Amino acid sequence: MARETPKVLIVDDEPTILLTLSHYLQGSGAQVTKCRERHTAEEALRQDAFDLAIIDLCLSGGGRPDGLELVRAAKEANPRTHVIVITAYGTDDLRRQALEHGASGYFSKPVNLDNLLSTVQRVRAASSAA
Repeated sequence: MARETPKVLIVDDEPTILLTLSHYLQGSGAQVTKCRERHTAEEALRQDAFDLAIIDLCLSGGGRPDGLELVRAAKEANPRTHVIVITAYGTDDLRRQALEHGASGYFSKPVNLDNLLSTVQRVRAASSAA
Protein backbone atom coordinates (compact mmCIF):
# COMPACT_ATOMS: atom_id res chain seq x y z
CA MET A 1 0.00 0.00 0.00
CA ALA A 2 1.44 3.38 -0.98
CA ARG A 3 2.01 6.14 1.56
CA GLU A 4 -0.28 9.15 1.48
CA THR A 5 2.36 11.32 3.16
CA PRO A 6 5.51 11.75 1.08
CA LYS A 7 8.81 11.23 2.89
CA VAL A 8 11.25 13.98 2.00
CA LEU A 9 14.95 14.22 2.80
CA ILE A 10 16.36 17.76 2.75
CA VAL A 11 20.13 18.21 2.76
CA ASP A 12 21.56 21.72 2.98
CA ASP A 13 24.42 23.18 5.02
CA GLU A 14 22.63 26.50 5.45
CA PRO A 15 20.37 26.33 8.54
CA THR A 16 17.99 29.05 7.32
CA ILE A 17 17.33 27.27 4.04
CA LEU A 18 16.97 23.93 5.80
CA LEU A 19 14.45 25.38 8.25
CA THR A 20 12.49 27.27 5.58
CA LEU A 21 12.20 24.31 3.22
CA SER A 22 11.31 21.85 5.98
CA HIS A 23 8.68 24.17 7.50
CA TYR A 24 7.10 24.81 4.10
CA LEU A 25 7.03 21.14 3.10
CA GLN A 26 5.78 19.97 6.49
CA GLY A 27 2.98 22.49 6.15
CA SER A 28 2.05 20.83 2.87
CA GLY A 29 1.78 17.45 4.58
CA ALA A 30 5.23 15.99 3.89
CA GLN A 31 7.19 14.03 6.47
CA VAL A 32 10.62 15.71 6.48
CA THR A 33 14.06 14.53 7.55
CA LYS A 34 16.68 17.31 7.70
CA CYS A 35 20.44 16.90 7.37
CA ARG A 36 23.17 19.53 7.32
CA GLU A 37 26.06 17.24 6.39
CA ARG A 38 26.70 14.62 3.76
CA HIS A 39 27.52 11.82 6.20
CA THR A 40 24.28 12.27 8.16
CA ALA A 41 22.34 12.29 4.89
CA GLU A 42 24.06 9.08 3.80
CA GLU A 43 23.05 7.49 7.12
CA ALA A 44 19.44 8.66 6.66
CA LEU A 45 19.41 7.11 3.18
CA ARG A 46 20.59 3.79 4.64
CA GLN A 47 17.94 3.93 7.39
CA ASP A 48 14.85 4.95 5.43
CA ALA A 49 13.25 5.08 1.98
CA PHE A 50 12.40 8.57 0.72
CA ASP A 51 10.01 9.62 -2.01
CA LEU A 52 11.97 12.81 -2.59
CA ALA A 53 15.45 14.05 -1.72
CA ILE A 54 16.26 17.75 -2.00
CA ILE A 55 20.03 18.07 -2.05
CA ASP A 56 22.19 21.18 -1.99
CA LEU A 57 24.79 20.69 -4.71
CA CYS A 58 27.55 22.51 -2.82
CA LEU A 59 27.28 21.37 0.78
CA SER A 60 30.61 22.78 1.90
CA GLY A 61 30.09 26.16 0.23
CA GLY A 62 32.59 27.68 -2.11
CA GLY A 63 31.11 26.19 -5.25
CA ARG A 64 32.59 22.67 -4.90
CA PRO A 65 29.83 20.26 -6.06
CA ASP A 66 30.25 17.67 -3.29
CA GLY A 67 26.50 17.02 -3.31
CA LEU A 68 26.79 15.17 -6.65
CA GLU A 69 27.92 11.98 -4.91
CA LEU A 70 24.97 12.28 -2.56
CA VAL A 71 22.64 12.44 -5.56
CA ARG A 72 24.12 9.17 -6.76
CA ALA A 73 23.88 7.65 -3.26
CA ALA A 74 20.19 8.57 -3.03
CA LYS A 75 19.43 6.87 -6.35
CA GLU A 76 21.46 3.79 -5.38
CA ALA A 77 19.70 3.54 -2.02
CA ASN A 78 16.28 3.68 -3.70
CA PRO A 79 15.98 4.08 -7.47
CA ARG A 80 12.39 5.31 -7.01
CA THR A 81 13.53 8.33 -4.98
CA HIS A 82 13.08 11.55 -6.92
CA VAL A 83 16.07 13.83 -6.44
CA ILE A 84 15.93 17.60 -6.75
CA VAL A 85 19.19 19.53 -6.68
CA ILE A 86 19.34 23.06 -5.34
CA THR A 87 22.33 25.36 -5.62
CA ALA A 88 23.52 28.93 -5.43
CA TYR A 89 26.43 28.03 -7.73
CA GLY A 90 24.50 26.91 -10.79
CA THR A 91 26.08 26.48 -14.18
CA ASP A 92 24.95 24.57 -17.24
CA ASP A 93 27.76 22.07 -16.64
CA LEU A 94 26.70 21.45 -13.03
CA ARG A 95 23.09 21.04 -14.13
CA ARG A 96 24.18 18.46 -16.71
CA GLN A 97 26.29 16.62 -14.13
CA ALA A 98 23.43 16.55 -11.62
CA LEU A 99 21.05 15.10 -14.20
CA GLU A 100 23.68 12.53 -15.23
CA HIS A 101 24.00 11.49 -11.57
CA GLY A 102 20.25 10.84 -11.41
CA ALA A 103 18.62 14.12 -10.43
CA SER A 104 15.19 14.67 -11.90
CA GLY A 105 15.07 18.38 -11.18
CA TYR A 106 17.29 21.37 -10.56
CA PHE A 107 16.48 24.64 -8.80
CA SER A 108 18.71 27.68 -8.41
CA LYS A 109 18.68 29.46 -5.07
CA PRO A 110 16.66 31.22 -3.96
CA VAL A 111 14.24 28.35 -4.47
CA ASN A 112 10.73 29.23 -5.58
CA LEU A 113 8.71 27.51 -2.86
CA ASP A 114 5.55 27.22 -4.95
CA ASN A 115 7.46 25.39 -7.71
CA LEU A 116 9.03 23.13 -5.12
CA LEU A 117 5.64 22.37 -3.58
CA SER A 118 4.30 21.48 -7.05
CA THR A 119 7.13 18.99 -7.39
CA VAL A 120 6.34 17.46 -3.99
CA GLN A 121 2.68 17.14 -4.97
CA ARG A 122 3.66 15.32 -8.19
CA VAL A 123 5.78 12.94 -6.10
CA ARG A 124 2.87 12.38 -3.74
CA ALA A 125 0.60 11.55 -6.69
CA ALA A 126 3.18 9.19 -8.20
CA SER A 127 3.74 7.48 -4.84
CA SER A 128 0.00 7.03 -4.28
CA ALA A 129 -0.41 5.52 -7.76
CA ALA A 130 2.43 3.02 -7.21
